Amino acid sequence: MNRTIEELITEMTIEEKVSLIHGNGLFRNGMVKRLGIPSLKMSDGPMGVRNEFADNAWILVGTTEDAASYLPCESAVAATWNTDMAYQIGKVLGNEARGRGKDVILAPGVNIIRSPLGGRNFEYLSEDPFLVEKMAIPYINGIQENDVAACVKHFAVNNQETNRMHVEVLVDERTLNEIYFPAFKAAVQKANVHTLMGAYNKFRGNFCCESKELLDVILRQEWGFDGVVISDWGAVHNTKEATECSLDLEMSVTNEFDEYCLANPLLEMVKKGEVSEDFIDEKVRRILKLIEKLKIGCEDRKAGTYNTPQHREVIYQAAAESVVLLKNADNKLPIHINKIKSIGIIGQNAEKIHSNGGGSSEIKALYEISPLMGMKTKIGGNIEVRYAKGYFYEEPKKEEHNWQETSLEDVINKARVFTKEDEEAKKMRKKYLDEAVQLASEVDEVVIFGGYNHDYDSEGLDRENMTLPYQQDELIKEVLKVKPDAVVVMIGGSPIDMSAWVEDAKSIVWGWYGGMETGNALADVILGNVNPSGKLPVTFPKVASDAPTHYFDCFPGGETVEYKEGIFVGYRYYDTYQVEPQFCFGHGLSYTTFVCSMEEVTVKEEDELKILVSVKVKNTGNIAGAETIQLYVSSKDSKVQRASRELKGFKKVFLHPGEEKTITIMLGKEAVSYFSVEKKQFCVEKGSYEIQVGTSSRNIVKTNQILIEKSYMYK
Repeated sequence: MNRTIEELITEMTIEEKVSLIHGNGLFRNGMVKRLGIPSLKMSDGPMGVRNEFADNAWILVGTTEDAASYLPCESAVAATWNTDMAYQIGKVLGNEARGRGKDVILAPGVNIIRSPLGGRNFEYLSEDPFLVEKMAIPYINGIQENDVAACVKHFAVNNQETNRMHVEVLVDERTLNEIYFPAFKAAVQKANVHTLMGAYNKFRGNFCCESKELLDVILRQEWGFDGVVISDWGAVHNTKEATECSLDLEMSVTNEFDEYCLANPLLEMVKKGEVSEDFIDEKVRRILKLIEKLKIGCEDRKAGTYNTPQHREVIYQAAAESVVLLKNADNKLPIHINKIKSIGIIGQNAEKIHSNGGGSSEIKALYEISPLMGMKTKIGGNIEVRYAKGYFYEEPKKEEHNWQETSLEDVINKARVFTKEDEEAKKMRKKYLDEAVQLASEVDEVVIFGGYNHDYDSEGLDRENMTLPYQQDELIKEVLKVKPDAVVVMIGGSPIDMSAWVEDAKSIVWGWYGGMETGNALADVILGNVNPSGKLPVTFPKVASDAPTHYFDCFPGGETVEYKEGIFVGYRYYDTYQVEPQFCFGHGLSYTTFVCSMEEVTVKEEDELKILVSVKVKNTGNIAGAETIQLYVSSKDSKVQRASRELKGFKKVFLHPGEEKTITIMLGKEAVSYFSVEKKQFCVEKGSYEIQVGTSSRNIVKTNQILIEKSYMYK
């Protein structure tokens, strides 16, 4: 573009302007060829750059060049508790998006994990707004340094898939500002995210993509966002309301591009004088600014690349760091292969490929190392490796049309959860179970791979319960009877009810959807080549009814859903109301041991409140490892109800055997504030607070009382 933005707007016809603000392909907007204005090319994320579809139909192009690197799911990235790792993964995603010729990658998802039954939990980072913010900022920075726009999604309070197209979310002001807004606000003000995606659901009477309160007042005026707001695909319903709010670009799943709300219907309204052209000019102005930011058409724009060895190494490191050792009684793990002659691998998740499912996060992976392959390649040929399917699972019937063609219907994906109950299925279940038990009795070691797959962790559906599908509980219990020290490995993006066997299993490993190197990463942890350092970014309740959303009976709701739990999401609820989880927020074991202590806490209140916390951590074991120091804050004198503790700082520390380090974490006013509904500001009360240092929300090793002598207010 050789002209200025204002010159271009002056020269464009109304038809050309409107072409820029709606989809003219399934993943691109229109262009103005005569003025050199290109389309913005978009792609789904965050687990990799999605494979290519035809421009105007959900038909795969079918060529081989669109295979891409398969990245760990966002929950796995959060489980590393490593902000540099989040940056490195973002950098890989941005580089691959640019290498595939994309301008906008539709990631990251920063919605709060509100319920253990949420179908898209695996696409999100955490139940805790602070952890989400701290991981999302470097993730966005990594993407955008490649001259690609990140698109933070889904704004706002989009926390369920049930009735996702129309559900009205009822949530109080304090909860919005303390739990559901912080990550979006940080993405705008601290990461300078270039684009943002509006959500499907309704908020205070309006669809999110047509909400002046969300998009004009909060996002633009209060937070200062000057980027492009993109609708979720099919989230716009009303032409006038979408035009007169700060939505910039309407996208959808149909190929009737001229019939979109911001297409011909908008042109008709402009011509009739029912809508001012000024609204369209503003949208066009922001889109043109984005084109400038991304250097589209400029010689110095970064080129990007994809499927490089360097990318695969980052993906492996992230996958390895994300693995959470939940339980390890009697130091059962790691398995020492020099002491065994045979090993049994049981369970279909050992060989299941996950990259090709999950909804819009599905990709065509260049490759995906299954756990079975990972174990075999790491063990080598001198030890016998035997495999049994363990549980019966039949692939859902292939749908005639791509699921996304019908994704605007609320019945989407219901048929994808498929468990046969006929006599043949029962025979197969018994056959697989008997084979697994027999195998377990004949080998030296057993590793069971179970969990979910993308028939259960998926866009478009929420689970009915936390029960393991395909009668896996029975498999695990029966195998443990003949091999009591069998290792249990769960793969999934959401908590699972483990009550049937958690007490009997000596060792439990949580593996996530770890990307193309999942199998290698899991094998290296199980065999001791890697010391696990992952920590849970969500609480694992014992049963779904223990979760706050289900205790208060407010998930998934009907036409409306009321967030009755308020600020008590995740561990804030479990810890405050003393509900014992199966595995608590921040939990994760290691093959070595650590000792940590709070050395000093200093409060400074000169110009701005600063709390400096000094922590000493030492590796007291005999192998190298990493511990994540977590700082929680508890208010002792508050006028309002507060959670018993809130995460406000963390640092992952890598240490050699015997090595000791002292780290300092600085907390600001945000660490001790709450949102005042009356004053519409964040408030810091003067009074007593407790600084808690621990390695999880339930393992607090040291506390320190501090006194704040001034009160503070801020937006």
